[in-house]
Amino acid sequence: MKLDIAFWTQKYKQNNTGWDIGHASPPITTYIDQLKSKDLKILIPGCGNAYEAIYLHSRGFKNVYILDFVEETLDLFQRNNPDFPKEHIIYNDFFEVENQFDLIIEQTFFCALLPKQRETYVSKMKSLLKDNGKLVGVLFDRIFEQSGPPFGGTKQEYISLFSSHFKIKTLENCYNSILPRKDSELFFIFEI
Repeated sequence: MKLDIAFWTQKYKQNNTGWDIGHASPPITTYIDQLKSKDLKILIPGCGNAYEAIYLHSRGFKNVYILDFVEETLDLFQRNNPDFPKEHIIYNDFFEVENQFDLIIEQTFFCALLPKQRETYVSKMKSLLKDNGKLVGVLFDRIFEQSGPPFGGTKQEYISLFSSHFKIKTLENCYNSILPRKDSELFFIFEI
């Protein structure tokens, strides 16, 4: 299976976007609401329709960057959100990005990558974070019957995968997942 630009572009064109819940994810908005500094440099990779970026921007965060390699999705985001800084919209492959951030938000990006890419994802995330940076978001806590994407995983697998590069501050069942994901998501905070 090749999960390339053509694959994801076709998903959007066919409106085959089951991961898109139409708004920012409650576990992430709850986390955002407790952030004190509006100056954090924040990245949302594999952002899709970037609801979390809209949420952050509407609350005064001015240093939010979104990243995707589906150009049409980013163009649509720009048209629908004209006050979002155009220079903060990154059209690129996640694994090619060279920059550093205080906070990276994970929302349905990890589960969209092939499982064989997970170790590379972890290393890349570490390289994109500044000292004391945080990777925060949600991960599936379930194995899917059908071949992905999405690709699931388990808490133990994530501990094994991330603990060599990050301090695992939080990795727990989400209490505020949307109903279709109830009891199948883990909220996490991993620190450098």
